[in-house]
Amino acid sequence: MSECFFPPLQAYSAYLSGMLQFEQQNWQEAMKAFNKCKTIYEKLASAFTEEQAVLYNQRVDEISPNIRYCAYNIGDKTAMNELMQMRLRGGGAEGLLAEKLETLISQTRAKQAATMSEVEWRGRTIPVKIDKVRIFLLGLSDTESAISQAEDDEAKERLFESVLSECRDAIQSVREELKVEQRQRDAVLDAEMGKVSNLQYLHSYLSYIKLSTAIQRNESMASALQKALLHQPPAEEDGKRTARPQDLIRLYDIILQNLAELTQLPGLEEDKSFQKEIVLKTLVYKAYRCFFIAQSYVLVKKWSEALVLYDRVLKYAKEVQAQTGSKKKNFKDLPDIQELIKQVNAEKYSLQAAAILDSTETTQEVSPTQNKENKPLLERLDNFCLDPSLVTKQARLVPFPPDFHPIPCKPLFFDLALNHVALPSLEDKLEQKAKSGLTGYIKGIFGFRS
Repeated sequence: MSECFFPPLQAYSAYLSGMLQFEQQNWQEAMKAFNKCKTIYEKLASAFTEEQAVLYNQRVDEISPNIRYCAYNIGDKTAMNELMQMRLRGGGAEGLLAEKLETLISQTRAKQAATMSEVEWRGRTIPVKIDKVRIFLLGLSDTESAISQAEDDEAKERLFESVLSECRDAIQSVREELKVEQRQRDAVLDAEMGKVSNLQYLHSYLSYIKLSTAIQRNESMASALQKALLHQPPAEEDGKRTARPQDLIRLYDIILQNLAELTQLPGLEEDKSFQKEIVLKTLVYKAYRCFFIAQSYVLVKKWSEALVLYDRVLKYAKEVQAQTGSKKKNFKDLPDIQELIKQVNAEKYSLQAAAILDSTETTQEVSPTQNKENKPLLERLDNFCLDPSLVTKQARLVPFPPDFHPIPCKPLFFDLALNHVALPSLEDKLEQKAKSGLTGYIKGIFGFRS
């Protein structure tokens, strides 16, 4: 039976043929086979519903990097940029292709790094002599572009982690060079310029990139959590842990810690504009942190504490507005403080309404609690509550039957001394009594003995 009646089998056969030619580096034949495989899968996907076509579309995405890699080796120079974007977005490169792509990108960046000798940051030109640092700085702009184009939070998180990992490696390389510099007794401060050495300033620049990227990542995670808080159901579903304001507080704590570390970078102590920028960012993130602390108090119905914290948020926001003034365009990367002010004002009104409703509900809940105690009317005259039983024949007005109370009783006298009196023996009297006659009786009276 001909394979043409089985398109999936035909596509699989073309894929295997393409992989064989790919390993043998016959790029023209490999590209032809991959294109054939891709065309079949695209037609199969169009023949089914969207849900049923997911598997075929996934296969198309997996084959696309192979086709672009073959095109690059044939001579299409634009394919390299597409391959790098696919790699950054996690576009399906696996196995042999992933290894080849990593090698190709490393080689391309190494060639570009050979022409890179310096970088400029905050008005100072820094010579870059370490290859690992050069490669990292060359790929940084591509990664930042991929982050801005990422379609979901998971892809962003993966890209942020990639930047942080590469940045840590670059910083480690600079630290090793700094140790060599110190052993050679090169002063950390340049005696002629009165500035931090170039190598130390490069370390500060890389640390700035790492801390700034960490702040962007945590801000992205905070934004995702805020959306989850707005749209999540009131209760947990399927055992999944729901988002809480406490999670956002932790993220903003980390951001504030990163900002504090930025102010301590060597070479930036005298940079007034940098220090002012960090102070401004600190105020903004303190305002957001304070806002979510207030939200956590609202959840446990601590209305007065939440109201005080909302006022503190407004205080921070006014300080930010006073410092930025007409320079708002210079701080576009900061969260919108005006939007936060509107949200706080709305939350304050909601909080006041919730506090009034809560006090009303509390008052209404007191009466049933007293009724459950089933106290008679006499014992609860000072507390008003609705008790329908008072208008029935079984109304409990006083406790009945009355409780027993101790009362003083009439004193009793007991002859306790008699128990300690030794009485004389009467045996002889009993013997005399047995005798008859008047004489015996008289003797018994007067105590005469025979």
